[in-house]
Amino acid sequence: MAEKEIRRDYQDEIISIIRGNDSPRVIHYKLEDYHASDIAQILEELDEKERKKFFRVCGKTLLAEAFECLEEEQVGAYLNEMDIRRAAAVVSELETDTAANVLRELEKERRGLIIEALDSEVRQEISIIASYDEDEIGSKMTANFIKIGLDLTVKQAMTELVTQAEENDNISTLFVEDDEGLFYGALTLKDLITARSTTDLNTLIVTSFPYVYANELIDDCIEKLKDYSEDLIPVLNEDNKILGVITSQSIVEVVDDELGEDYVKLAGLIAEEDIKEPLGQSIRKRMPWLLILLCLGMLVSSLVGVFEGVIAHLTIIMAFQSLILDMAGNVGTQSLAVTIRVLTDENLTFTQKLTLVIKESKVGMSVGLILGVASVILIGVYLMVIKQREPVFAFAVSGCIGIALLISMICSSIIGTLIPLFFKRIKVDPAVASGPLITTVNDLVAVACYYGISWILLINVMNF
Repeated sequence: MAEKEIRRDYQDEIISIIRGNDSPRVIHYKLEDYHASDIAQILEELDEKERKKFFRVCGKTLLAEAFECLEEEQVGAYLNEMDIRRAAAVVSELETDTAANVLRELEKERRGLIIEALDSEVRQEISIIASYDEDEIGSKMTANFIKIGLDLTVKQAMTELVTQAEENDNISTLFVEDDEGLFYGALTLKDLITARSTTDLNTLIVTSFPYVYANELIDDCIEKLKDYSEDLIPVLNEDNKILGVITSQSIVEVVDDELGEDYVKLAGLIAEEDIKEPLGQSIRKRMPWLLILLCLGMLVSSLVGVFEGVIAHLTIIMAFQSLILDMAGNVGTQSLAVTIRVLTDENLTFTQKLTLVIKESKVGMSVGLILGVASVILIGVYLMVIKQREPVFAFAVSGCIGIALLISMICSSIIGTLIPLFFKRIKVDPAVASGPLITTVNDLVAVACYYGISWILLINVMNF
């Protein structure tokens, strides 16, 4: 709480500075003392006139740093409030991948004007990144990195670093290319600084440094990016030349985006929704799965209707239907979550997948057995004490519930594992095997188990 109050104080100070009567130079000087994230947060609290004043007096570098902390849609809206020259100056200071994404948010005419106002080098870098689809790793790279030749000495490499560092601040790792411009390896800034001038540069270069190709799908290489704890990972084209790098910040954003997509798919949605998204668009995203679930729900209701005679004869069992359905659904959703997490590993063998199914079955059986025994005792006592039923009847009903619970939870664990494995097998994102789908399928199984066992044991065997 204290940290939030301090941050709020900072933001209030920034707003006061912008709304003050100091000269542009003094305002800019004062704003440099604040973190770019705090500056970014106050933009929504300013009206358009105050923002335009801020855009004029704030340095383009600080402005770009603040925009890096915002969503691309917000940055695009703010660029529309600037004149073309100012907008182009800020775009040129953004990370290349951010700049490409922001420009996609602008109207075609304004985007063209801003691109024309950019330096030819910046324009070329942005066009390369913009040429890749959003699901390709090349769309997430930046041209902000240091590249040196293989034939340099340590002293020459230091000179080249200092020269390029004027334009590129990602200097923790230097990437090396051979005489033909092909990626050769990398060396760290620390190794270069601590090396003697007589040291052979080749001895400092790591030739086994990880890399990805620009046209690789994010889903296919995300595990590789997560496995390496490098600040920068080079992105190559098909000719094995360095196009750019993926920064650790971009890796975090990519992983976060993927988790967000999986989360909304688990909820039965098609794509992640934005708070400002139009009503009709949100409805279109949700309707496909809801229609499927409606049909499955009608099937569950029809199945309950098949056992109408059992329910009419033993109305007490209807009171415990939700207990069976809820527990089966919970176990199935848990198995689904575990399976989707495991399936992020693209190298799973058939044996490993079979082991996963067996393990989840054992989990379902174990928890089902424990909860089944508990329900036999608790529900039996409940029916005897609260409902004043005969002990034989009370524990016969609770016994049916316990058996149905055990079978349903075993089946739910298997279903929650097999469905995403099946989707993966047919090349469909397993995350679309959503929680609502698993729950509805489990309802079918649970209803059939519960009323089927009640019909066999309570009516046909024990003649209640």
